[in-house]
Amino acid sequence: MKRMFYLQSTLCLFLVLSTTRCGRQVTAATVDNNDTGPRPSKLEPDLDANHFKVDHPEQFPLVAAGDYIASPELNVTGVVSPDVSRQVPVPSLASGRVVEIDARLGDEVKQGQTLFKIRSTDIAGAFSDYRKAVRNEQLTKIQLDRAKLLYENGAIPRSTLEVAQNAEDNAKVDLDTTTEHLRLLGSDPDHPTGIVEVDAPVSGVIVDQQITNASGVQALTPPNPFTISDVSHVWIVCDVYENDLAQVRLGEYADIHLNAYPNRVLKGRIGNIAQIMDPNLHTAKVRLEVENPGLMRFGMFVTATFHGETKEKHATVPATAILHLHDRDWVYMPLGGGSFRRVEVAAGNMLPGNLQEISAGLEPGAQVVANALVLQNTVEQ
Repeated sequence: MKRMFYLQSTLCLFLVLSTTRCGRQVTAATVDNNDTGPRPSKLEPDLDANHFKVDHPEQFPLVAAGDYIASPELNVTGVVSPDVSRQVPVPSLASGRVVEIDARLGDEVKQGQTLFKIRSTDIAGAFSDYRKAVRNEQLTKIQLDRAKLLYENGAIPRSTLEVAQNAEDNAKVDLDTTTEHLRLLGSDPDHPTGIVEVDAPVSGVIVDQQITNASGVQALTPPNPFTISDVSHVWIVCDVYENDLAQVRLGEYADIHLNAYPNRVLKGRIGNIAQIMDPNLHTAKVRLEVENPGLMRFGMFVTATFHGETKEKHATVPATAILHLHDRDWVYMPLGGGSFRRVEVAAGNMLPGNLQEISAGLEPGAQVVANALVLQNTVEQ
């Protein structure tokens, strides 16, 4: 009896719930039939995350992808570096202690400009040698004059005169050498001083400084107190993967795009392709030689664009047809029956007429949604 009672109760409850649900569906249908406003598009999810279906696909106009013929491009990142052939070290010609610094790291200097001064005991030794050479030359000159007089009167043989002449010639050589030594140290033989001035050998920018006030320096010994670089020409060093080396040819030119000045495009000549590959990254160093218009600084990041030899046909679509999502580029392609598929593409350069190149992922003539953002907003809702 209890079992029959439970069975009848369950059956009655099921009938009541079914009647209520049917009543709700009829009411909803009645509301929809009385609504005269625009019908919103409803999204029907698919098992594929990139497939979508909408009720009114006519709300999303389609366009056909065009074609664009251009050379293949390879974009790599590079760093502005100094041209080592235009870097000039500035050593000290005398050992001593720095007493004055007239230029600093990053300063632009002119040839002949004083960079720093040192107090050196080398001047004292060089001046001592100079004074001795002056005295020796004066003595040998007197001896030569006496020998000539004696030879003219037959008092000495010719060989003795020749010895005196040779001594005078050697004394002149010693005098010239000691005089030049003083001048190389930056001292005037007539007004010697213990301060040595070191001047810039070339014009350029100081890219390295190894001295401070009161520091000691050694003559012609590294590290050099200063290094001057000519920044009118610089290098751009890029890492190119092994698979892309076929697009890089020695002597060709590449476009240089500066991150700091995106509207400026410079030209760089490929001057060297390294013969040794990086064992970890499998990349080769490619060196571009660029004339610096004054915009590039050492350490700047740039984008170098290498152009291939053969022409290729790529698709073009309106810029609005490309959806930038999660650091990727997508387009929506129709599948029929109100269904769309989101396809990943590789977007290229902007073209005239608000068009954008598609380098991979889409063929010319394919249909895509003209405004991908509108469809994406519907998908997210």
